[in-house]
Amino acid sequence: MAASKPSKKQDNHGKSKTDDAPIDQTHSAEPTEELNPDLEAELQEAKDQNLRLYAEFENFRRRTAKERLSLMMTAGEKIITNMLPILDDFERALKNLQAGSEEAKGLTLIQQKMLNTMESQGLKRMESSIGKIFDVESMEAITQIPAPKAADAGKVLDEVEAGYELGDLIIRYAKVIVAQSAKS
Repeated sequence: MAASKPSKKQDNHGKSKTDDAPIDQTHSAEPTEELNPDLEAELQEAKDQNLRLYAEFENFRRRTAKERLSLMMTAGEKIITNMLPILDDFERALKNLQAGSEEAKGLTLIQQKMLNTMESQGLKRMESSIGKIFDVESMEAITQIPAPKAADAGKVLDEVEAGYELGDLIIRYAKVIVAQSAKS
């Protein structure tokens, strides 16, 4: 083949023009061996960094969502915990009123509304512990008295305040009176 000569073209004004653009022979279809390992290492490093940033962002997003949920639950727990003594007051007031009186009916209605509202937020009254064996996991012994019968030793004789759970978490242990054996 003959050496390539610059081609002559005519511009818009009819003058001949030489195409002097150099032919770029450095870029071929296949990358050279010298650049390939460097570029691949750089590309891999960029991919790794991108993957780490993505994972870090996902962890951050999950952590903040969990913290937000925890904060809402904690705030709700605190409000409900502060309302429990009011429920106790309703129970004590109802015990001292005549059953069936207008006052008792009104108090019962208010107590039930309050309890329903709190239950809708996940509050659950723990099952009565009277007659059961004392369980340190769900009860708080406020006093011990001699057992009326030997079989009652270690059992709950009375429940002073009911225990409550919020979801799976015990927010107030049942306050109980426990029978102790005559030997102790």
